[in-house]
Amino acid sequence: MVRDKTYTLREESTESGKRYFISFKDGQGEHHELEVSEQLFIEFRQMERKNRNLEQWNQRHREFNEVWDETLYRRALRVPKTLDERMIDKERNELFYKAVARLPEIQRRRFLLYYEYDFNFYQIGEMEHCTASAVQKSVSVAREKIKAEMGKYLKV
Repeated sequence: MVRDKTYTLREESTESGKRYFISFKDGQGEHHELEVSEQLFIEFRQMERKNRNLEQWNQRHREFNEVWDETLYRRALRVPKTLDERMIDKERNELFYKAVARLPEIQRRRFLLYYEYDFNFYQIGEMEHCTASAVQKSVSVAREKIKAEMGKYLKV
């Protein structure tokens, strides 16, 4: 927000040296011009510079619109879920964990090690004293069982 200055500064060079003036309009709208000392003129210039820097800082750091829920929503990196979406997610998670719980022990353990704990097939094979392909087959079968069970409930 640039404000109109209520005064102007003028520097005039003459043969006898420099002269400094401040011009302004008073409350009745009459124009006045005063000759001032060099020191006062310099102080006014510094004040103008500080004010300009402050206004520029404000421009860079100020909010340009009101912060409403709608603007915060638009700015959000991750849009919050609605109540319905959260309820559906909760039900889906419950179905998923129930389906995982119904898996045979070995499939459940391998499935969780692979998907929840980010072990690879070779690491799981070493833990369980079997081959990586056996682990992969077990995890694949478990995933298909879970998909089939959840598919019954999630079909639209």
